[in-house]
Amino acid sequence: MTVGKIIVFSLLVLSILVPFRMYFKGERTKSRYKVSLAFNTVAFFGILLTASLFLFGTSVNAETEAAAAAAVSSATGMGYLAAALVTGLSCIGGGIAVASAASAALGAISEDSSILGKSLIFVGLAEGVCLYGLIISFMILGQL
Repeated sequence: MTVGKIIVFSLLVLSILVPFRMYFKGERTKSRYKVSLAFNTVAFFGILLTASLFLFGTSVNAETEAAAAAAVSSATGMGYLAAALVTGLSCIGGGIAVASAASAALGAISEDSSILGKSLIFVGLAEGVCLYGLIISFMILGQL
């Protein structure tokens, strides 16, 4: 491993360990949850974004054939990463939407069973978010 990868890995580990120390050694108040969670989130995703820029970024030199092959390989990798992110994030959003819509639908059905069809439409619309993400993912994979 190169020195840069070791530094990035150690920073990612520290971004997880430091908030736990802040949480356990800190003052016993309600705000310590928010402070440690905010620090953990900002540090982890900031370091992860910076690391991904350094690790996935390649210098493209059009004069050499090896650099062109590396650029194509990098673009293919980014395409797979984009397809995975589209699918994952749309399913997370759809799951959150289904959780809210389904619990409200169950509460409404328990009071009046005649609105079952209307409530299922809203749950189905929330599931549609996942399907749209999956379709976009297939479109991205089709371009690779």
